[in-house]
Amino acid sequence: MIGEHDLIVLTTDLPEHGLKAGQRGTVVHTSPGVEGYMVEFFSPAGDTVAVAAVEAAQVRAAAPEEGASLPVLYNYAADGVAVLTLNNPQRRNALSARALAALEERLADIADDAAARVVVIRSEGPVFSSGHDLNELVNRDAEDYTAVFAACTRVMEAIRLLPKPVIAQVQGLATAAGCQLVATCDIAVAADTAAFATPGVQIGLFCTTPGVAVARSVMPKKAMEMLLTGQPISAQEALEFGLISRIAPSDGLETQTMALARQIAAASAHTLALGKAAFYQQVEMNRPDAYQFASRVMVDNLLADDAHEGITAFLEKRPPVWST
Repeated sequence: MIGEHDLIVLTTDLPEHGLKAGQRGTVVHTSPGVEGYMVEFFSPAGDTVAVAAVEAAQVRAAAPEEGASLPVLYNYAADGVAVLTLNNPQRRNALSARALAALEERLADIADDAAARVVVIRSEGPVFSSGHDLNELVNRDAEDYTAVFAACTRVMEAIRLLPKPVIAQVQGLATAAGCQLVATCDIAVAADTAAFATPGVQIGLFCTTPGVAVARSVMPKKAMEMLLTGQPISAQEALEFGLISRIAPSDGLETQTMALARQIAAASAHTLALGKAAFYQQVEMNRPDAYQFASRVMVDNLLADDAHEGITAFLEKRPPVWST
């Protein structure tokens, strides 16, 4: 029996409300003798997307695991730093379809938020992320599997294309798509106890999509060793081979990561966005084309108000006042 305040799952599409089967919601009103409910539907990130009347046959009661807390928490820290926290330590912060949808939603929100100048991605519990939820990668069809990897690709590309730097704060083990997430972030700060692996080969599923990001961070032969053996590497090895940017003591990880984030956030937002986009474009070019492209970007940069302000402030020995 479904009652008020119960969590439900939609079993059919409601196109008139932009809702699809699988959408979760909370019953906000029931009427005696009426086979239906008024339901507040919410996104994976927890934002209300619609309030709609539904028939009893169009919904089912949510299973206990579907009522878990939000998979990704959003917190705006001071000084322009937005913090996204993977919040499912009981499932080793797996990048489930729900978690990926929440990350995608929050990254889109942050892209439009002028106050958020730098993003930190962290997690709760001893594991940073174990990668995809393997329950979603068994006994499904090709369409379902394609949707999982498409969602993951959208999140990774959203991080790369976000006009704001993204820092991974890695406190523990990051495996498979979790390692992919670390490799995709612009900067990664890891605890000295952290470890990294692409272990799919050990269960018959080669970490091909994680390999896209790992191969762009780690020297090819080390990347292949990780992919072919599945064996974890330490934080020190990850630093030596380019997977992470720096190591911090476990008890100082958050302090060092936030200090780095605030240092970056103090720069002009326009300059950060322009520089990040240009970096990823030029790194794929041959050297002569990269220099031509970079030169054009620097000319455009010089014509921007913040570049004029920054250079003038430096010459006048005063702090700059950015327009962005």
